[in-house]
Amino acid sequence: MAGPRVEVDGGLLEGGGQILRVSTALSCLLGLPLRVQKIRAGRSTPGLRPQHLSGLEMIRDLCAGQLEGADIGSTEITFTPEKIQGGSHTADTKTAGCPCPASCSPRLPPSCACEAAPTLRWPRRSTTRPRGYYPRGGGEVIVQVSPVKQLNPISITERGSVTKISGRAFVAGALPFKVAKEMAAAAVRCLRKEFRDLYVNIQPVQEPRDHAFGNGSGIIVVAETSTGCLLAGSALGKRGVNADKVGIDAAEMLLANLRHGGAVDEYLQDQLIIFMALANGVSRIKTGPVTLHTQTAIHFAEQLAKAKFTVKKSEEEGDASKDAYIIECQGIAMTNPNL
Repeated sequence: MAGPRVEVDGGLLEGGGQILRVSTALSCLLGLPLRVQKIRAGRSTPGLRPQHLSGLEMIRDLCAGQLEGADIGSTEITFTPEKIQGGSHTADTKTAGCPCPASCSPRLPPSCACEAAPTLRWPRRSTTRPRGYYPRGGGEVIVQVSPVKQLNPISITERGSVTKISGRAFVAGALPFKVAKEMAAAAVRCLRKEFRDLYVNIQPVQEPRDHAFGNGSGIIVVAETSTGCLLAGSALGKRGVNADKVGIDAAEMLLANLRHGGAVDEYLQDQLIIFMALANGVSRIKTGPVTLHTQTAIHFAEQLAKAKFTVKKSEEEGDASKDAYIIECQGIAMTNPNL
């Protein structure tokens, strides 16, 4: 595609793989030739890791683009997109890596612009496929995305009251079931100190041996609100870490996300930025403290898509003592040329 090559500094702000994901997704969608330098300069091991390389290769395949310099350890790549196309695409990192939220969400907008609904396959986990645990990996998730003509703006500013807390504490492989029960019980005890009259249901689960690779454990707890918002907390078990602590860590993460008064949690806020940038109209979300990942996503959405963002402290009633913010964006109203 014609046009000057956009220069992206991969060492700015968050300085990690997110810059690569956001910039190449927007490059694919907007037809912007791209050079990304100083890739993951903010990390202890700079350059492309297997999960970043497989993501780049998927973006390349989604638009039959040209990708140069993409090797493990590379700190600079050039990418020239062509026409987005649908189909079935597979990415396999050959290592343990997480497909979402951070890896998956920025890749969905290019998929939404395909002529046919693609099936994307990541090696990690799914409710219907085997789960994989560090360091072996080996899990799999399948994502189907249908194309849309245009993205509507979003407004997620009213959190409402918490109506339900549920969750799942899981163990796999050689780990005993009691570890899952201990994580769940500790999380429930922690949450009930804050929500004395609310039903908290965290289910301990032993993963079937034929549905998991390796040994692993973890817990996720989710709060559902009266307006339909979902906020979460999670933690993974580690060798030498007491199961009670893992459960408490997940519960405290959820409580922290609830106390700031936002309608999205800290790990969702940055995932919404690219959709807000592309939408037709003004989008608004209410968050807690704006994370460095979110600041990074905003920076590159403004640089590449020319969307306009504002971030300000929430002045709504009851927020004066909370660390709540409103992120607003005038989207660029991108239209899918394939529909």
